[in-house]
Amino acid sequence: QVQLVESGGGLVQAGGSLRLSCAASGRSFSAYAMGWFRQAPGKEREFVAGHGGNGARIYYADSVKGRFTIFRDNTKNTVYLQMNSLKPEDTAVYYCARGRTSVVAVDPADFGFWGQGTQVTVSS
Repeated sequence: QVQLVESGGGLVQAGGSLRLSCAASGRSFSAYAMGWFRQAPGKEREFVAGHGGNGARIYYADSVKGRFTIFRDNTKNTVYLQMNSLKPEDTAVYYCARGRTSVVAVDPADFGFWGQGTQVTVSS
């Protein structure tokens, strides 16, 4: 069974930075796509960033391009989300997820394992 544990959320002022981490258990971490999603109150869960497995591509939502960076350390079974120039509209619970294959997808249904989420709050 795969377990994902996020950390790094918190309260930050607009323009600030946070780095989220997601540590994964289980085998073959490098072979699977990993993604970050977020969900704000009253809104649907939305794709933020994804990093393919086995050296596959990286994708970002338009709303975070140029501000967020996803990267992974396969030796530590960990994926990160570096968030810079944060805005109040980035406030949400952030979830990491492991894909069903090595290919990055944006539909939450294409991710089979999820972390518990970490709260990010950006004050204006």
